[in-house]
Amino acid sequence: MSFFISSAMAQDAGTAAAPAGFDAMSLIFLVGFVVIFYLMIWRPQAKRAKEHKALIGGLSAGDEVVTNGGILGKVKKVTDEFIVLEVGQGQELKFQKGAVVAALPKGTLKAI
Repeated sequence: MSFFISSAMAQDAGTAAAPAGFDAMSLIFLVGFVVIFYLMIWRPQAKRAKEHKALIGGLSAGDEVVTNGGILGKVKKVTDEFIVLEVGQGQELKFQKGAVVAALPKGTLKAI
């Protein structure tokens, strides 16, 4: 019945192997990962955030904008935190400034 369980053979005691440490190849992979993370995720996100902040800061009455809900309107009033959009004849809605995702060229609403 020895074909089911192999016999254990004792090995002679040798020197203990050094634990795998932080070698140069691991450092190269870590630096490469950080560079790829920066180039593909961090930098584009920071660029979009900077553009959005400039868009929000530059809003003024008369601008035509799109909100994140897809609502088109003309800015009637701008306060510190909110804007008032005219979405139709005499219909005004209040939005947070952060809800604006894009500014449209003048005359876009009339063309639609």
